[in-house]
Amino acid sequence: MSETGSSCLIRTTALAVSLVLAASVLAACGGGASGPPTLTWYINPDSGGQVEIARRCTAAAQGRYQVSTTLLPRESSEQRQQLVRRLAAHDSSIDLMSLDPPYIPEFAEAGFLAPVPADVATRVTEGVVESAVAGSTWKHQLVAVPFWANTQLLWFRKSVAKAAGLDMTKPVTWRQLIDAAKAQHKLLGVQGIRAEALTVWINALVESAGGHIITGRAEDPKHVQLGLTGEPGRLAADVIRNVARAGVGGPALSTAGEDANVIGFEGGNAGFMLNWPFVWPRALSGVKAGTLKQSVPDDYGWTLYPQVIAGKDSRPPYGGINIGIGAFGAHTDFAFEAAECATSAKNEAYYFVSNGNPAARVAAYDDPAVVKAFPMAPVIRASLEKAAPRPQTAYYSEVSSSLQRTYHPPGSVQPGRTGQRATDLITAVLRKEKLL
Repeated sequence: MSETGSSCLIRTTALAVSLVLAASVLAACGGGASGPPTLTWYINPDSGGQVEIARRCTAAAQGRYQVSTTLLPRESSEQRQQLVRRLAAHDSSIDLMSLDPPYIPEFAEAGFLAPVPADVATRVTEGVVESAVAGSTWKHQLVAVPFWANTQLLWFRKSVAKAAGLDMTKPVTWRQLIDAAKAQHKLLGVQGIRAEALTVWINALVESAGGHIITGRAEDPKHVQLGLTGEPGRLAADVIRNVARAGVGGPALSTAGEDANVIGFEGGNAGFMLNWPFVWPRALSGVKAGTLKQSVPDDYGWTLYPQVIAGKDSRPPYGGINIGIGAFGAHTDFAFEAAECATSAKNEAYYFVSNGNPAARVAAYDDPAVVKAFPMAPVIRASLEKAAPRPQTAYYSEVSSSLQRTYHPPGSVQPGRTGQRATDLITAVLRKEKLL
């Protein structure tokens, strides 16, 4: 928690015995009386990319400040919990934080994020994909800095699609995929696990059908308006039920997450899969390590997320990480400057290639290194322009947990009833009439 005055001396003394506290000590103590301030950036686990970007931005500051990093837990929900606890106590050691977009409204509503200056907002949104801007916005105001943006593609085995007679150069529907996978006795990999991945799937289906999980008054828990019982909600539930009943999701559909799906897609029963771009570098790493034959990724194809309604553009999942500036830090001006540095097209292109996390800035997709490492980069960019954020509400955790409870297992979903059950549960939870 935040500490000042004499406690700063105590923390500095503790440095000798606890390397874990090093970044927090420097941040809370302002970097020392004689040196430049040290900004602490709380980062989610990756392959070292954010640490390198922090080093680059320290160099770019030319001695005016330094940027150090502190690692958050692996799970998104645990990252949120740790940050909320510290920020609720007005912790001044949090200068920058890597935030999962669904939690941004909650942090903004609680006053945990420093207001983004108008000139900074203009610069950090120029040339940025729309979904990343939307995911950083709350109540019509930019409240975080778009960093990297993720989306799911429809991955397919070219041999299977060809055998099924599907023209993958044109949009395909969920119905076509289910029928093709069933006819070819192949898998259609989706995330049916009772976890955040299931919420991602539900939201993408509802949005693709022309609706929204939350349709209005998202900031008012007692009067939230939900869109799960109308036609878009019914169509979304219909897709989930059809995947489950056709058996194409595999016997472990109710426990299948992104990692399980990609393992299945590397096997002999692979047909189609909805998943994030990490699928590609994983396959290449497998070939390099000798655990996967080159013929496997050679058979990979990719295209935009499937349509729920034929002829109506899909709204793929949007994910990624945006950078929030702590409201209680002593150097928010430097923190915004560091965030701009971290999210430059050059650094986002580096992060894309080195860590496999797609850029929010459009210019990064023209970088030769990106194009070489990710031949599907143009499709990722196109998908991000169509992608839809998950429900934006300060009560996202309650909404997501309620969806996971009512739509799981996928085989239990009923188009005429599940949407109403979810609506009733979400409403009761937000009104504090029920506990999750």
